Amino acid sequence: MLLDTLKTLCTLSGPSSFEDPVRDYLRQRAEAAGAETRVDGMGNLICFKRGEAPGPHTLMLIANMDEVGLIVRRITEDGYLKFACLGSIDRRVLIGKSVFVGQNRIPGVIGLKAIHLTTPEERKSVPKLTELYIDIGAANREEAEALTHLGDYAVFSDSIIEFGNRMLKAKAIDGRIGCAVMIELLERDLPMDVTFVFTVQEEVGARGAFGAAFSVTPEIALVLEGVTAGDISTIEKHRRICAPGLGPVIPYMDSGAVYDRQIFELLRSLAIENKIPWQTKEYITDSTDAQAIQRTKAGIRVGAVSAAVRYSHSPSSVAAIQDFENIEALAAHFIDAVAQGRIS
Repeated sequence: MLLDTLKTLCTLSGPSSFEDPVRDYLRQRAEAAGAETRVDGMGNLICFKRGEAPGPHTLMLIANMDEVGLIVRRITEDGYLKFACLGSIDRRVLIGKSVFVGQNRIPGVIGLKAIHLTTPEERKSVPKLTELYIDIGAANREEAEALTHLGDYAVFSDSIIEFGNRMLKAKAIDGRIGCAVMIELLERDLPMDVTFVFTVQEEVGARGAFGAAFSVTPEIALVLEGVTAGDISTIEKHRRICAPGLGPVIPYMDSGAVYDRQIFELLRSLAIENKIPWQTKEYITDSTDAQAIQRTKAGIRVGAVSAAVRYSHSPSSVAAIQDFENIEALAAHFIDAVAQGRIS
């Protein structure tokens, strides 16, 4: 079931360049479904699933496995961990958050000087990253070094909540929704051959996607992932981008790519034909693995289907469950349409 798969994926730790637990889970399920799998030099998981026929085009579906996180860059004499960010994280969402450090999931909390000790001027500004630290309860450097080391990673706590009108709160939804949809599709009987690629290091610049696309060299690629929603009262209406619950987001462009016009039109037509609610971006922002894919070799035709996600790159990302289900349905219809020759 899609929601159960997504929840499982969101509990796994997989910041950029540390995606191993996510990759291992996906590879196990892909191989159980009869896919041929391999891992390339970057760490991308590439899964080839045979369908009823080869198909008129080589087709790749792609989603990123990684999430934003933190990396330990110094351990202080009194046992605190100083860190840098893996991916873009707003410093304002870090203060006071619970994290797990490393493969052993050492619990910690991101600390800052208490408000009682700050000056009026300090209270007016967002603290610098250098002012924050991870407290793992160590009394000194020696105790901390027995639990972690320089270069170790940290991720946000993985609590998951369903609330309101079928809304989901979790970390890492923006990447893992694409992974969840793809593994569910991979476990079906397919009308044509499809390569499913789960990429690494998207959050630090779409680094994995370039190598994966170069290796697979599809004619058509469909990116599945989350996109920043802006449907809150403090955002001007013309900048709200998209909103959870209004259907899959089918973008015509973003900050990194202009999407193939024919693929965009086909996705839009499929949504209308199958009575799937859909939306597009009303304000251009974000970028995806598409920016690397479409520039690979002689160029690759790329489209995207995304879930609108509030509070991305935080421990409390929020999205609509019905959007997830509609993305799976639309992606399945897209595979069928490509197999039927509805794209030249």
